[in-house]
Amino acid sequence: MLRNRIFWNSVLTIAIPIIIQQFVSSFLNMVDVIMVGQLGDTAVAGVGLANQVPFLLMFMLFGINSGSATLTAQLWGKGDVSNIRKVLIMCLVICGLGGILFTGVGLLVPAQAVGIYSSDPAVIALGSRYLQLSAISYVMTAVSWSYSSVLKSTGVVKPQMFVSMIALGLKTLLNFLLIFGNLGLPKMGTDGAAISTVVSRLVEMGAILFIVYGKKSEIAVYPRHLAGFTRRMVTLYMKTALPVMFNEVFWALGITAYNMIYAHISTEAIAAYNIVGSVEGLAFVIFIGLSDSCGVLVGNKIGAGKEDEAYSYARWLWGLIILFALLVGAAIFISRNAILSFYKVEDITRGYASDFLLVSACMLWVRTSLMTVIVGIFRAGGDTRFSLIVDTGTIWLVGVPMAALGAFILKVPVPYVYVMATGEEFIKFGICIYRFFSKKWIHNLAHHVEAATAESAVPGA
Repeated sequence: MLRNRIFWNSVLTIAIPIIIQQFVSSFLNMVDVIMVGQLGDTAVAGVGLANQVPFLLMFMLFGINSGSATLTAQLWGKGDVSNIRKVLIMCLVICGLGGILFTGVGLLVPAQAVGIYSSDPAVIALGSRYLQLSAISYVMTAVSWSYSSVLKSTGVVKPQMFVSMIALGLKTLLNFLLIFGNLGLPKMGTDGAAISTVVSRLVEMGAILFIVYGKKSEIAVYPRHLAGFTRRMVTLYMKTALPVMFNEVFWALGITAYNMIYAHISTEAIAAYNIVGSVEGLAFVIFIGLSDSCGVLVGNKIGAGKEDEAYSYARWLWGLIILFALLVGAAIFISRNAILSFYKVEDITRGYASDFLLVSACMLWVRTSLMTVIVGIFRAGGDTRFSLIVDTGTIWLVGVPMAALGAFILKVPVPYVYVMATGEEFIKFGICIYRFFSKKWIHNLAHHVEAATAESAVPGA
């Protein structure tokens, strides 16, 4: 495999644009946190907790889009563009409804939403204001992500990379201008950060729609494509996509529970947790790209009926990601104090963040490995129900209870709470290794889609 040019060309063609896109996204997100961090611990905590609402939405969108990508990657391998359009339509409907729901929460009950995570009045006031201003961007995000996931699963990644770079660059520029009042603009603080989010999401959506419709992409959907749906097709989509959506939502709720635990410990603890999250996001860029390329390639091979080749690709990419993760983890371990020097926070916050980064550096290879096998490999193979059970089961039966035990009953120091929560990762890792080598995760969904579309259309469709 190391000498297989076709393998490496396929991997790098997909992975490199995604890695660049994710690097720019994570780096600029970290810059955003640094900018907000200049306003103090309350601003970091308030914006971080306000972002828990769109955080849940993003994982719902990611779940639906991942389920859709599972089908579209296999259908693309089979050359079935007609059914790819049907998958995109269903994805747009569900994601759009989710975006509307979360927009309503952000506009109508922002203080109550932020108040779930913190009892600090200053944090709630600042966070609810940020949430209310940024909420109108959620539907835009839903539309952009739906088209982007299908484009990526068909191998179209370079245009999206440039769109993300432009949108995120614009967001950072607007943050610089509006948060601090540079170049004669008003100094708006966290309100400026929220406005920059809305503008950048609008630009992103417009650019994605231009790529699809302006360039007349094969996946472009029109009202005429609403015809031809069958009950079995809709059922198959739901059986594939809904487990992934529930997987991501329940996993995100678990991460939200962690945020609640740290926020109730202290404002310094949750600020440190948010800082480390931004650093981890930057560290994950290589692995997101490789994991996504793994999912696309494995799905294409399974859809084309080349299951042994799909397994071989998955095995080699998983091993490659573990190797890279060890190297990146070592780099974080060595440079963690230098990284934290960019944040103007209290000494206690910096101390917590340093300890969190130490644990994160040691655990990086496990976390990236799990992301690859669950998000990239198992889902590409259509094994979405197993992924739901193992991913949500471990975080809710092990991770969250252990963090709560350490924080509220044993009352151990904050860094030990972070360590106790990592127990779920090792249990999950052992289960996933067994599942992978059993090959039970390989399911040819493209074959089932072909059979489903052979039925008569749903009456009135």
